[in-house]
Amino acid sequence: MNNNLNFYIDGSWVHPITANAIDVIDPSTEEVFTQISGGTAADVDRAVTAARAAFETFSRTSVAERVDLLESVCAEYDKRYEDIAQAVSQEMGAPLAFARGAQAFIGQAHLREILRVLKSYRFSYMNGTTQIVKEPIGVVGMITPWNWPLNQITCKVGPALASGCTMVLKPSEIAPITGIIFAEVMHAAGVPKGVFNLVNGDGASVGAAISAHPGIDMVSFTGSTRAGVLVAKAAAETVKRVHQELGGKSANILLPDADFARRVPEGVANCFSNSGQSCNAPTRMFVPQERHAEVVEIARKAAQSFTVGDPRSDNSNLGPVVSKLQFDKIQALIQAGIDEGAELVAGGTGLPDGLSKGYYVRPTVFAGVTPEMRVAKEEIFGPVISIMPYDSEEGVIHEANNTVYGLAAYIQSEDLEHARRVASRMRAGTIYINAPKPDIAAPFGGYKQSGNGREWSVFGLDDFVEIKGVVGYEAA
Repeated sequence: MNNNLNFYIDGSWVHPITANAIDVIDPSTEEVFTQISGGTAADVDRAVTAARAAFETFSRTSVAERVDLLESVCAEYDKRYEDIAQAVSQEMGAPLAFARGAQAFIGQAHLREILRVLKSYRFSYMNGTTQIVKEPIGVVGMITPWNWPLNQITCKVGPALASGCTMVLKPSEIAPITGIIFAEVMHAAGVPKGVFNLVNGDGASVGAAISAHPGIDMVSFTGSTRAGVLVAKAAAETVKRVHQELGGKSANILLPDADFARRVPEGVANCFSNSGQSCNAPTRMFVPQERHAEVVEIARKAAQSFTVGDPRSDNSNLGPVVSKLQFDKIQALIQAGIDEGAELVAGGTGLPDGLSKGYYVRPTVFAGVTPEMRVAKEEIFGPVISIMPYDSEEGVIHEANNTVYGLAAYIQSEDLEHARRVASRMRAGTIYINAPKPDIAAPFGGYKQSGNGREWSVFGLDDFVEIKGVVGYEAA
């Protein structure tokens, strides 16, 4: 049965209260490949009612019961792994190898990590004569984006299940099919009815209703800073907890003692990964002024090594961006870089050679970028990198931090102690030194307008609990 036009509420697939079909477009062809239903505030209310009723019993389940449940979810996810990879490739244009090896994989990894954390998490401990208790916060509204759909669904749903929360999920209407498959995973795993609910739709209807709903105790939102502000304003009336992971404009600092031949191509590849559609992408590459020309040539060759094309072809390693809206925004920012005097090293506006349709962006490198240029300040969310020369370490630290964002920063140096000193001065939530292997147990979240709270591993679980003190639990 195809559930694309249904919602998952109270353990069953149900029709929306009011029919409202939304086209889902394959960004590689610009063609509609399926439809979903767009929900309303009434659909959200129905889901919240189910979640509130389920919370009464699910919040009192034992850790052992929740461990068993998460193990079942992991097993069912594994069974649908290829379906998930195929769906994410079609709905957002990720090359199949990347969809399998990164997009589907990271969802699996988050579930396994939260299962590991749950087995040893302290929900209760003594602090003198006071018992400290960590209890599930309640019903959680989850609003997730299109760029890493399984990453953001699982790093919210996993800790919610582990803590004993119930939930209402709204995936992105642009890339919703992976969310529907995930709901099928939850159903097959035997998640009790009402614990997990899914309502599709856009932000103005379903997202706003979730944010403002008095029956929701917490909103966990991932998306743009602009949308995050709207979520926070809507949530303020009910003083619910708001957890946000928002935009970024991450600096990649190559210190003079870095291995430039290695780190420049790594930085370009990291920026272009997922077609540049990652909030923590290292989009500003800071390089010593005297090495600028050298870096330009290395970056040019690195950009030219990418093959843009059909995500289902073995010959391409860079797919389209997700939508026409994103494509047009990226094109405008590339043109702004040209107009403002940045040196166009590779790429530029228009479709890549040989492509006549699809939202494909030419891998673009700008050099000689200065801080006041739009490409240095605005989140582009496409395969576009800005090379920015610096004169001193103090100067580059200042400019790296001179942004409204603070999600991530990258430091490259052959002297690890040097890199650590610079890392200690970065105003960002995650610092990556010398292209490390991913660490799913690290905290993820940002400073400033990149959000608040942390996701992943034990840090994510901490954000889904309330802390209660039982004073006098033991006699003094």
